Amino acid sequence: MLMNTLAKLRWQCRRGTLELDLLLTRYLENHYVHVTDEEKALFAELLAFEDDVLLEILMGGTANQPPIHEVPYP
Repeated sequence: MLMNTLAKLRWQCRRGTLELDLLLTRYLENHYVHVTDEEKALFAELLAFEDDVLLEILMGGTANQPPIHEVPYP
């Protein structure tokens, strides 16, 4: 089951920009298996965002942006 989940997430990490591809894939490969189930669920939710929104979130965004768990799910 974990292998199927990782394969699905790896596919979802493939984005329209090299920056997102690198950030997301490196997180998946280096950290995903070591985080809590809650953090894994948040990562899956994060992957549902459009590339432009996701890039802004991951690159710092705006000072008044709410924490990721408070951003409306698409």
